[in-house]
Amino acid sequence: QVQLVESGGGLVQAGGSLRLSCVASGSSFAINTMGWYRQAPGKQRELVAAITIGGNTNYADSVRGRFTISRDNARNTVYLQMNSLKPEDTAVYYCKATKRYAEYWGQGTQVTVSS
Repeated sequence: QVQLVESGGGLVQAGGSLRLSCVASGSSFAINTMGWYRQAPGKQRELVAAITIGGNTNYADSVRGRFTISRDNARNTVYLQMNSLKPEDTAVYYCKATKRYAEYWGQGTQVTVSS
């Protein structure tokens, strides 16, 4: 089992920045991809950004150029630097870790962007 703990969410004004962190513990070896997803009220959960163990990244079009995902494999931690935040970025942000035959989710952290 892998446990994921997110932190760094909060309330910020439009145009501001936040940095989310997600630490993996437990059987955290062999995690390939780590990513961030978000879910706004009444909407489906969507991919925000993902990064493989080799450093390849993938971003949603809506955040490309504003958000940056990074990873510290030695610390089993993934980060999401969010700049130029918009009210439409308001959501619960979830961390996900993917192994070959399993995936794990964190409990989520709320990000609220005020206009």
